[in-house]
Amino acid sequence: MSSTPVIGRIPVREVRPAVEGGRRPAKAVAGETFQVTATVFREGHDAVAANVVLRGPRGRRGPWTPMRELAPGTDRWGADVTPDAPGRWTYTVEAWSDPVATWRRHARIKIPAGLDVGLVLEEGAELYERAAAGVPKGRARTTVAKAARALGDDRLPVSARLAAASTPEVDAVLERYPLRELLTSSEPLPLLVERERALFGSWYEFFPRSEGTPERPHGTFRTAARRLPAIAAMGFDVVYLPPIHPIGATCRKGRNNTLDATPDDVGVPWAIGSPEGGHDAVHPDLGTLDDFAWFVQQAQDLGLEIALDFALQCSPDHPWVEKHPEWFHHRPDGTIAHAENPPKKYQDIYPVAFDADLDGLIAETLRVLRHWMSYGVRIFRVDNPHTKPVVFWERVIAEINAADPDVVFLAEAFTRPAMMRTLAEIGFQQSYTYFTWRNTKQELTDYFTELSGESAASMRPNLFANTPDILHAYLQHGGPPAFAIRAVLAATLSPTWGLYSGYELYENTPLKNGGEEYLDSEKYQLRPRDWAAAEREGRTLAPLVTQLNDIRRRHPALQRLRNLRFHHTDNDSVIAYSKRTDADAVVVVVNLDAHHTQEATVSLDMPQLGLDHGASLSVHDELTGETYAWGRDNYVRLEPGRTPAHVFHVR
Repeated sequence: MSSTPVIGRIPVREVRPAVEGGRRPAKAVAGETFQVTATVFREGHDAVAANVVLRGPRGRRGPWTPMRELAPGTDRWGADVTPDAPGRWTYTVEAWSDPVATWRRHARIKIPAGLDVGLVLEEGAELYERAAAGVPKGRARTTVAKAARALGDDRLPVSARLAAASTPEVDAVLERYPLRELLTSSEPLPLLVERERALFGSWYEFFPRSEGTPERPHGTFRTAARRLPAIAAMGFDVVYLPPIHPIGATCRKGRNNTLDATPDDVGVPWAIGSPEGGHDAVHPDLGTLDDFAWFVQQAQDLGLEIALDFALQCSPDHPWVEKHPEWFHHRPDGTIAHAENPPKKYQDIYPVAFDADLDGLIAETLRVLRHWMSYGVRIFRVDNPHTKPVVFWERVIAEINAADPDVVFLAEAFTRPAMMRTLAEIGFQQSYTYFTWRNTKQELTDYFTELSGESAASMRPNLFANTPDILHAYLQHGGPPAFAIRAVLAATLSPTWGLYSGYELYENTPLKNGGEEYLDSEKYQLRPRDWAAAEREGRTLAPLVTQLNDIRRRHPALQRLRNLRFHHTDNDSVIAYSKRTDADAVVVVVNLDAHHTQEATVSLDMPQLGLDHGASLSVHDELTGETYAWGRDNYVRLEPGRTPAHVFHVR
């Protein structure tokens, strides 16, 4: 039997965050503050204390952060920590017996009662001498040594001796240099600190092929670049492009997903591959690789990053089908099965079979990703990762991020919670969410309490208000107010949000009632839009989108996830929540009813805002420019067509 103790001298239990019990790293970005908690206690009545130690990528021990008991009597301790640079860190909880705190507690009881007064003070003097010896030489040590001498000076009144031991100056030194006995450390837990874009950013999705000219309707990288200044002007950080590769001709889909494509039909970009090339090529109608490199540079000059779709699937015409037949499912009659997601069928797409040659597929995937990285792509939106083996992504992302830790992978996985959670834990920096289908106050509160809680240690939500696949009934029937409401929610609930092109024009016509597919979906056809006319006629949400992105950039609180807190409202059609950092606080109030004006009383949880219960505060609406005097309980009236929401800066 092993002689190694299973518990330290001072028990340190249930350290959080801990992803898979510490087998995988928790996640943060440089400058992000998060809370480390642990259960700390000991036998008897002596006081304990604890701290958190961060170690940087090179193993250097950072300054330790004192922990505080989160609620009296719970033995649950916590501290906020902030890693300041990307890399692989660790964090450790150290706990110890605190003899100074124990002595002070005894002294406060015994001395007023006249019990062993001289002995208690003498014990205190010896204890403070020991404490002073552990303080670096200089003014701080002198401060504690002076308190020790006063405790031992029986010529002074008892009250003066005791007071000298608990001045603010002494407390400050002992908090920084505590006397620690029976020191016990938890096992170090891994922490992966990534670049800011892994957590915070505004995404805009559009199809370059739809940005053509009257003379040449099919857009190119050169013509699509004309859209970039407007995207940048709206305040977006990332431009996401659906697949830009050659599209197969076999079983090509026509308009609205019909099976009888005409020669003029452009096909589905996710049906990747033709005689012109596969995943490492660009569609000839879009231009050349040099044109793509130019497009990426144009975006970068405007402060935009390009995110590229990576869809690991093929059209029947993809070069892999002939070169690597083992990468596909073959039926008994020799044909290859097309992709299905019943009742949907994708006759123009072959799914990949992984188990016959996993190593070969990993090698080819790494080659393709690095090919696009060489053209300046550092973000990949991965299509349907939940339909591929988790171990595949774990190996691919680990290999890429080992050499290029700045590369970000977004999981487009609208699937079961266990799969979404696991994809985040094995390396995906971001994930799509169920946000589209969370529309009531209770749904939003429950879901985002979960996303901003323990799951935030591994999963970062990217809230797309719409996608080419998803036009929710809320948008179909809510008119422009619904688009404004969902934009406010997406932009303020999560640090990362996104729009698919056409959202700002209120596009909301479904293919059929009860469905979520767009009529004349851009997946199957070109969809040119007259942006200039929409702006002239005021048929655009772009001004609000621009406001929201500007507010997000000016308010650090909105750039974080774990600081989300919900506040009570007495109307289920009105939701209220806040985000706060040390220097910034924002309160958001939204009318979830796209059709009717709603009134409510918003009851603020004042301590969550760093305020006393009875405090008065000034709130400035960043959307309207108006300022209000608020307290704990506040009346709001929100009219969907005019002011569907408040985004308050708490002053």
